[in-house]
Amino acid sequence: MNFPVHIPFIESLGFELLRFEAGEAEIGVNVVETQLNSFGVAHGGLCMTLLDVAMSHAARSLNRDQPEGGPGVVTVEMKTTFMRPGEGRLRAVARVLHASSTLVFTQGDVFNSSGALCAHATGTFKYLRKLPTTDRALRALQRR
Repeated sequence: MNFPVHIPFIESLGFELLRFEAGEAEIGVNVVETQLNSFGVAHGGLCMTLLDVAMSHAARSLNRDQPEGGPGVVTVEMKTTFMRPGEGRLRAVARVLHASSTLVFTQGDVFNSSGALCAHATGTFKYLRKLPTTDRALRALQRR
């Protein structure tokens, strides 16, 4: 399944969108050597990015039937807890806990290929139509 928006960073990491519906999302990745830390397991940043992307897509899925897939989302806050090293194929599963018109509260888990829990996160996301950048210029979402 294709991601609904163009995000070059996650495409470069090899993330795959597995599920995207009704306040839930699932993202997978096969961990490769360039994504390892000095212990030879998935870098924590990879797991955190996997969780961030899964939770943001769970939030985005609530509006997927709106014109152009609805507004974009940006991360406001995220807390991650690591339980065990991530190795092999990783899968993040996320769901919306609560949504308002501007904010979405989510949680997500990363599992290894054996189904063991590697990391857990909670995150808060804000819906935005455009992102104010340098000098208050507005940037539109990069749609597919």
